[in-house]
Amino acid sequence: MNTPPKKQRGTNEANEVLTGTVENIVYRAEETGYTVCGLRVSGRKDAVTVVGTCAAIWAGETLRTEGTWTRHPKHGYQFQAASMICVAPTSAHGIERYLASGMVKGIGKVMAQRLVAAFGDDTLRIIDKESERLREVDGIGPKRRGLIKDSWIEQHAVRDIMIFLQSHGMGTAQAARIYRQYGSQAVAIISENPYQLCRDVWGVGFKTADGVAKSIGVPPQSKLRARAGLVYTMETLASEGHCFCLDAELILQAQDLLDIPAEILSEALASELERSELVRDDNRIYLASLYHAETGVAERLITLSRSERSFRPIVVEKAVAWAGQRMKLEFAPMQVQALQTALAEKVSVITGGPGVGKTTIIRALVDVYRARGLTIALAAPTGRAAKRMEEATHHAASTLHRLLKFNPAVHGFEHDRANPLAIDVVILDECSMIDIALMQSFLNALPDPCCLVLVGDIDQLPSVGPGNVLRDIIDSEVIAYRRLDHIFRQDKGGAIVRNAHHVNHGEALETGERAESSDFFFISAEHPEDVIDKMLQLITRRIPAKFGFNPIHDIQVLTPMRRNQLGAENLNGLLQQALNPTGAELQRFGRAYRDGDRVMQIRNNYDKEVFNGDIGLVHQINSAEQELTVDFDGRRVTYAVNELDELVLAYACSIHKSQGSEYPAVIILMTTQHFKLLQRNLLYTAITRGRKLVCLVGQQKAIGMAIRNNEIRLRRTALRQRLAMAG
Repeated sequence: MNTPPKKQRGTNEANEVLTGTVENIVYRAEETGYTVCGLRVSGRKDAVTVVGTCAAIWAGETLRTEGTWTRHPKHGYQFQAASMICVAPTSAHGIERYLASGMVKGIGKVMAQRLVAAFGDDTLRIIDKESERLREVDGIGPKRRGLIKDSWIEQHAVRDIMIFLQSHGMGTAQAARIYRQYGSQAVAIISENPYQLCRDVWGVGFKTADGVAKSIGVPPQSKLRARAGLVYTMETLASEGHCFCLDAELILQAQDLLDIPAEILSEALASELERSELVRDDNRIYLASLYHAETGVAERLITLSRSERSFRPIVVEKAVAWAGQRMKLEFAPMQVQALQTALAEKVSVITGGPGVGKTTIIRALVDVYRARGLTIALAAPTGRAAKRMEEATHHAASTLHRLLKFNPAVHGFEHDRANPLAIDVVILDECSMIDIALMQSFLNALPDPCCLVLVGDIDQLPSVGPGNVLRDIIDSEVIAYRRLDHIFRQDKGGAIVRNAHHVNHGEALETGERAESSDFFFISAEHPEDVIDKMLQLITRRIPAKFGFNPIHDIQVLTPMRRNQLGAENLNGLLQQALNPTGAELQRFGRAYRDGDRVMQIRNNYDKEVFNGDIGLVHQINSAEQELTVDFDGRRVTYAVNELDELVLAYACSIHKSQGSEYPAVIILMTTQHFKLLQRNLLYTAITRGRKLVCLVGQQKAIGMAIRNNEIRLRRTALRQRLAMAG
């Protein structure tokens, strides 16, 4: 039982120093370093609960802490630490607990026992200074010895970085990423230019770097800070979908952010323009990469559309008639027009909502091109969209990244202007998802004679990245396009498709309470707690019992937001507990990853060939090696524990993250708690993710708000104008 010395009971004023062995870590917030641990202090029967902040801590370490005793109303007496300093343990017992805690790859509980049995109090020195001797221990060969040694070195380097960063007011969760980026030079690089973190290290933003800069003495009105603030302002706008900012607005926004005089910011802007970090185009300011992407996309589309094709022109009318006979279909007039446009033009666009026949058009085009013996490439932004294309056409399809073959060695795609793809025709689906930068890379990889068909739904949410590529191409009226709007999927149980179009037209939903075979249901719930309760009932009992769907494999929960009570982060914790509460696990960054968990990759990792939005299942947990393996549709990828910040649980995800994917069943949560995001295209996108079943849980008022709000948030792009001028 936690009790302070008698002379201190009832007071929180007397400072005291406690030194002991860390018995266990009760709670640890990696982002802040906030820690609750049990401390075994000499002379005390029970472990003391210590609460405080430290850069890094492991069970078995010796902890020296200074602070005061406090009484928690629920947990009783605790030692509130003002300072916590950890050092490596010196006793055999402490060393064994230290190594068994998983801090060193290659050492689990059994191996920790063997090492301490062999080397006793000298174990840590052997690992550090004489690691060759580790091979004296049964089960340690050359490979494991190297793994242990490398992990030991990395842990010490990361700890040094953590201590340095924490001393300058920075959280600890980014330390592993910073070490991976900079290695042993991390402290030197950060000290010279802390703003470099924003550009080089994923997950470290300007405000964090600015805090470090302030702590190490960078003047608040320095040119270094002004330049970094301007670039950060541009990057923030890009994250909101914009390609450029008007120059006067850029200065004003940066001034609000930095509290730096406009004169200094104007000088900093001139410097960034001179260094080509930013680019001026009339009164528009671009990040250099986005300027070159936008101008490059316009140039390539015009060039492709005007170039000679690599094969004799197809007799369009005969080809369409032949395709109809082959598929045993009579194409509707709009489908005939779409096929004629795609076959006649070098570059064309086909757009429309669900159930209007876009997939039928793609199948017909593939059949016609195959019959001519042409080399065809089918691609989509996501693996799931590519898989759907492949299933529909019986022709190989791939993601854009795999089609273009990213090469980590040069951090670029193998296929580009100098090494184009050897293809005659390419059909690219789900184009509304593609941002301006990826579209530039894709178009650069096409040979001039190649024919291009772009397919997508402009009524869905725009791309997560900057630009509004598909809409801009259509609005330019330079590239031939056809819009399909006649619904063909009107068979029994087709309420998903009908409701998607109702939303798109601003009409009320039809629900399936009266129809036993319906595929669309609305479940009313007024309060967040009620929404969560009904969602859990649906995914754990009602949907599996009535429709036979597997809760982990087949059902996706969709929500407008990442954070708040009904945000994806909170929901994932609840769903993990409901669907996968036990089993082997790894813990990192405040999350538990369990064998069998549904997870999502949240950044492009070209080395592993997994990309933002890819969903997989945790296939195996390796506690000894401190790594886990994820199965992405049959392809297994291994993650070290310090790479787990790239994965999040994916039982629930934001509607934005679901773009390009389709699931057997979806549960959509929508309440006025999400009022800032309630838009028609958001609800439309969510509904169209469900293939066989959609359950909409929430407030009728919120759904009405979303349907009525058809205000399209304008993105600052100039692709439409560039195409129109060139055309």
